[in-house]
Amino acid sequence: MIRSTVEDDLRVITLDRPARRNALTWEGLATLQTTVQEATEPVIYLHGAGDAFCAGADLEVVDNLDGESAAEFARQGQAVAAELETYDGAVVAGIDGPARGGGVELALACDVRIGTPDATLAENGVSLGLFGAWGGTARLPAIVGDGNALDFALSGRVLSAEEALDAGVLSRVVTEPRRIAEEIAANDAHAIRTVKHRIKDRSTQAVQEQREAEAFGTLVGRRQRPSE
Repeated sequence: MIRSTVEDDLRVITLDRPARRNALTWEGLATLQTTVQEATEPVIYLHGAGDAFCAGADLEVVDNLDGESAAEFARQGQAVAAELETYDGAVVAGIDGPARGGGVELALACDVRIGTPDATLAENGVSLGLFGAWGGTARLPAIVGDGNALDFALSGRVLSAEEALDAGVLSRVVTEPRRIAEEIAANDAHAIRTVKHRIKDRSTQAVQEQREAEAFGTLVGRRQRPSE
């Protein structure tokens, strides 16, 4: 269900369940979480096998949950998204085909979201009497604003790649998203990690600038000690 390979400084994680459009079960979420936790590379590339990125939660699992187990399933999905978001390195989502529900939410937890022209995204849970509960209600408005987030989630409408790009959900639309991950991985590993930590720092500006200066000094020191 989850495949993981390493090529130089790039870890490629594949959601590999194409017959179910890479929908995630309890086992799939647990394996994905462990895979991210055990990764040490400066860049992770997350993508789906077949013609979809990820359909989100497997509805065959959801339909067999009660209220308590459904909340636990949501917490498991949130934990996976948190691992992606806080990974000590850059995480690039390559979206080639549909991303739905939890698939969108996993992508939102990634640092960079790259789509192909065939990418489509939808928080379509509302049509099923559900909603995205893997952190989507927090991350989506932070990226696109409350108004766009509400429009997207309340309507359940499908965004094309260009619409997602215009909304800021996607960073770029290209034919081969993995090349973007490879380009990032070709950069200095220490700088990649430092830039991510600095940009995601939510401290006051004064504290951020102090940490920024210290981090810059550390990187310059490493340039003077290339053997490290």
